[in-house]
Amino acid sequence: MTSLSDLPIRDDLRGREPYGAPQLHVRVELNVNENTHPVPDAVQADIMSRLQSAVSGVNRYPDREFTELRDALAGYLGHGLTRDNIWAANGSNEILQQLMQAFGGFGRTALGFAPTYSMYPLLAAGTGTGWVAGDRDDDFELTSERAVDWVRRVRPDLVLLCSPNNPTGTPLDLEVIEAVYDASDGIVVVDEAYAEFFPEGESSALTLLPGRERLVVSRTMSKAFAFAGVRLGYLAADPAIADALRLVRLPYHLSALTQAAALGALAHADEMLAMVEDIKRQRDRIATGLAELGFLVHRTSSNFVLFGEVENPRGVFEELLAEGIIIREMGIPNHLRVSAGTEAETTEFLDAMARYIERHGSPKRAASPSPVG
Repeated sequence: MTSLSDLPIRDDLRGREPYGAPQLHVRVELNVNENTHPVPDAVQADIMSRLQSAVSGVNRYPDREFTELRDALAGYLGHGLTRDNIWAANGSNEILQQLMQAFGGFGRTALGFAPTYSMYPLLAAGTGTGWVAGDRDDDFELTSERAVDWVRRVRPDLVLLCSPNNPTGTPLDLEVIEAVYDASDGIVVVDEAYAEFFPEGESSALTLLPGRERLVVSRTMSKAFAFAGVRLGYLAADPAIADALRLVRLPYHLSALTQAAALGALAHADEMLAMVEDIKRQRDRIATGLAELGFLVHRTSSNFVLFGEVENPRGVFEELLAEGIIIREMGIPNHLRVSAGTEAETTEFLDAMARYIERHGSPKRAASPSPVG
């Protein structure tokens, strides 16, 4: 049997590992930041009706410009945006890939700030784009001074700012984005996959778009809209950005079924987003509960919590898994990450962690006093 190493694969891809969280189906799945709330029945019914209508025309190619969907996304985002400011693809990963294809490539460089979303360097590698990982403060915060210093040293063609940062949940001040944009000559991408989970008063980078033609704000319907299985990501930017992506997108890349399902969800945005407030409450419960157990809980503006002072992350992971609960090992020493689930799922996780502490004792170090962004 031929192995990967036997194939004439590009040298820069040899030895790399593909992205992938464990796909273990257990009773409580809190490992990949999904929205564990089901799509409301009434919304499901409308989406099914739209899909049935779309199926009747699948012998024809879908709208290549997905015009109706871009109108709906612009209406959802607000901020004076129109369809000309919007682009969409099969998940925000494809959005980022298209940006790398259009503005990266061989001889060009992308800059991010580690630890951050693990797909960034993989997307860079897949498009032949050089990847530079800048660093963060010890508590995973990113200051304007540190970010600008990296930009001036690297002179990247793309800068990827994850806001809030994945896997740490760390908020990102708008001042940092402004400073990076002013210091850079390239495309600045703000990945706001978790923007709907911002605490009250936290502003989106959408407010910075006017007058900044190199700024891109990427979003997804996977998280807040409970649409992870549909694969719909999108961006807002100057219209010229969409023109650039038209040069690299595959023909008819958004299927008629994807467009119909997304339109159905957006038509019920208020109902779909009603669950967000509950998720934020569960996130805050997790942060408070873990802090009370003695863990170091990092600030988060997302739907997940990163916690440290875990002496044996693999042991915690396996003991939870034995109880039918899966969370995420992120490769950050002495840390684990858990997604906020339903109230019942959150309770199961916190009770299981309390039992773990009873068996093994509390972490040695006091927890963070302010875990929520």
